[in-house]
Amino acid sequence: MRTSCRHGLAGMLALSLCGLVCAQALNTREQALHVLNRLAYGPRPGDVATVEKSGVKRYIDDQLHPERIPFPADLQGKLDGLSTYNLTTQQLYVQYGPPSFPPNTASPEDKNAARQRAAQEITPQSHLARLWLATESPRQLQEVMTEFWFNHFNVFEGKEWVRYWNAEYEKNAIRPNALGNFRQLLGAVAHHPAMLYYLDNWLSSGAGTRQAQGRFKGLNENYARELMELHTLGVNGGYTQTDVIALARILSGWTIDVRDMKQGSESATFVFNPLRHDAAAKQFLGRTIVPGGQQEGELALDILARQPATARFVSTKLVQYFVADRADPALVERLSQRFLATNGDIREVLRTLFDSPQFWSRQNYQSQFKTPYQFVVSALRATATPVVNGKPVSGTLNQFGMPLYGWLTPEGYKYSEEAWLNPDALLRRINFANSLGNGKSPIARPENTPPPAYAEAVDPVSLIQTLAPMLDQNAVTTIATSPPNLQVGLILGGPAFMKR
Repeated sequence: MRTSCRHGLAGMLALSLCGLVCAQALNTREQALHVLNRLAYGPRPGDVATVEKSGVKRYIDDQLHPERIPFPADLQGKLDGLSTYNLTTQQLYVQYGPPSFPPNTASPEDKNAARQRAAQEITPQSHLARLWLATESPRQLQEVMTEFWFNHFNVFEGKEWVRYWNAEYEKNAIRPNALGNFRQLLGAVAHHPAMLYYLDNWLSSGAGTRQAQGRFKGLNENYARELMELHTLGVNGGYTQTDVIALARILSGWTIDVRDMKQGSESATFVFNPLRHDAAAKQFLGRTIVPGGQQEGELALDILARQPATARFVSTKLVQYFVADRADPALVERLSQRFLATNGDIREVLRTLFDSPQFWSRQNYQSQFKTPYQFVVSALRATATPVVNGKPVSGTLNQFGMPLYGWLTPEGYKYSEEAWLNPDALLRRINFANSLGNGKSPIARPENTPPPAYAEAVDPVSLIQTLAPMLDQNAVTTIATSPPNLQVGLILGGPAFMKR
């Protein structure tokens, strides 16, 4: 009898625990919203139902393979219509760079006007392209990872020549490799003139080399240091200042071929200049790097991409972005091992992350405070607001403290709640939400055109349907009993929409 009773109590306890776990598990609608908030920039009208019907596993698998997802012809047409966005690095340099600047005899006003030309023509188009892709592309994970990697390998738009190249850098170095191989991504970044210019490696020359003169005189350690601290190993990744100097020597002569660009060479971007390269042997991270010209740098990138510290550093940032601000050490270790086992296959590392119990934990559902960029883009998607005029969006992001391509220093923007949650930020977001809901937003109409006399406001009922899995009954009741002109603002400015 006692045994039977004991078994009965154990069974009841098991059922109780099972019920508790089941109660905590995300239902199918919540799962759909979760993947749309993390792998995408939030749902558009109808997205939650579509993902729920097809299943989150299929959605994740499709997003991990963006080439399987048809790219909208109308979106491609809009991108093709951006004249500067489709120029090569060489064309951008010749048409907007130093060759087209006025001579030294020009007045300060003329020089300033020439410098502003790039900002007036290139910048709006690069911003529009990013915003169109973020809001309209069905390849959402590719866009999320493009933003993630651009931030990881940050270049600042405001640093002179970088403005010509940052959109091309994102388009041809970052986006094609965003779900690919980390070493290939690292190499694409290392060879791109935007990075070479931003972190000054294009100026770096080995001591005593034949062409180490003028502005090219001297070894520059900037890129070598950030390559280890921010791009691969992390600040505690086991390297020393001696390694920084060795890596700078290895990368001496990695530069930009300005002469060929001036002459119109279509392929003139990166060049290795042996006359500025330190050709002596080096000791780097405990290994001897024998003289080998450009191949020394390629070997150094190989070594950095395969380091366990690199796997941990990248995995930690991925967990912080996709799961929680405080990275779970067990999940970081699991991703690190997958990174090393697959030789840095980003797609497989992400697949492991999206299969993890930590990713699906209710504790991590609707738990991450959106960055300004995530908030604005998700609001545009949820309300199906077309970005006709990108300038108001860029202006809003400037006011929110997260301008597009606008972080000055190489570490990029932070994604944590601590970085963005404050009373002033909340007020700005609420004001943006209210302005978006009335149908008169300048975002949805061409620049310098007045708002329509009878604007069609965002439908709060449709918006609630789009965002239903994140709204509890109390929130829905509060919204429904509020004046109609305030309802959209209450939804987008409410605490639920602030998180993802």
